[in-house]
Amino acid sequence: MKWIIPVSAFLFSLNTFAQTNALKNTSVPGCRPVFEKNKKAQMENSRQKGEKNVMGTDLAIAGTSPLTGFYRDGFCSTGKDDNGVHVVAAILTDEFLQFSKSRGNDLITPMPQYNFSGLKAGDCWCLCASRWKEAYDAGVAPPVKLAATHQKALEFATLEELKSSVKP
Repeated sequence: MKWIIPVSAFLFSLNTFAQTNALKNTSVPGCRPVFEKNKKAQMENSRQKGEKNVMGTDLAIAGTSPLTGFYRDGFCSTGKDDNGVHVVAAILTDEFLQFSKSRGNDLITPMPQYNFSGLKAGDCWCLCASRWKEAYDAGVAPPVKLAATHQKALEFATLEELKSSVKP
């Protein structure tokens, strides 16, 4: 019986800690919360996962200002929770942002309730592979950072298509 009280006290403390820290999280629509204090550690963890880009080399960081990626770690990584497959590292253009908005995904308008300040032309953002391909087919695909685009993007677009959007 002596061990039941300390274990239950520990579990209560752990639950209280988790609830308290959950309040410190920030999130962006469709993405899981990110602990602000751990961004650098999360970026290092992603780098250690060994994920590859569309050229078969180590996945490079896509962007940190604004902090991008489904996991908000700066990388266009993906996983089982990423239903949108946010793997294309794109340099946004006004044309693409308007196209995305016309398709129901407004990336321009700030949403303070999600700690999302909105995006503008020139920002690098991890896009859903299917949306990038849709934009490509419509002639409005934004340029891609190949080194930061996850190899999973090749399930949606060819390497030639992705390369054709890269600015010389």
